[in-house]
Amino acid sequence: MANKSMSGVKQSIITAVCIALCVVLPMFFHAIPRGGDIYDPMFFPIMICGLSCNWGFGLLCGIVGPLLSTVFTGMPPMAYLPIMMIQGAFCGVCCALMMLWVHTHHTYGDLYISIVTAIIVGSVAAGTAKGFIFAAGRYSMRAWATGYFITCLPGLIIQLILIPSIVFALMKAHLIPERYVSHTKKQGSIEA
Repeated sequence: MANKSMSGVKQSIITAVCIALCVVLPMFFHAIPRGGDIYDPMFFPIMICGLSCNWGFGLLCGIVGPLLSTVFTGMPPMAYLPIMMIQGAFCGVCCALMMLWVHTHHTYGDLYISIVTAIIVGSVAAGTAKGFIFAAGRYSMRAWATGYFITCLPGLIIQLILIPSIVFALMKAHLIPERYVSHTKKQGSIEA
């Protein structure tokens, strides 16, 4: 399990890279009209951080990533920043916790379950905060479903395709520990 067997220093480095990606990645997508709304690019590095590190680092990335992006690029706009920070925090924490709790014995299975759960939990948390605090009385269930699942459907599909493959590639490159060690590797290390 990646987040238990990595040092704090290594998790800090991964988190710092993911936070930097939270600033840089959205700039490319905002060149496309409504690219930020459609592709949700900031959540790629937040979820990668949560899937790779423990929940504290996922939380840090989910909060600091959007904040620094606003400071350096103006995206997301200040009015939308608290909602993004809430959604990012829940996504980062949820990915990390799901990787602790879910054990299908298939790396991709664990990753998909963690990502889907994080998307749902993050969207519910952000929608709840918007509906009860930031836009109380002016925010409907229809607006929530449209904003968090319909408009950004292309981004959700890309997240489900790319994020598991990126995390799996990081494992295979030994940048983060592999989720499940195969029996042939165990036998090879015993014989050696």
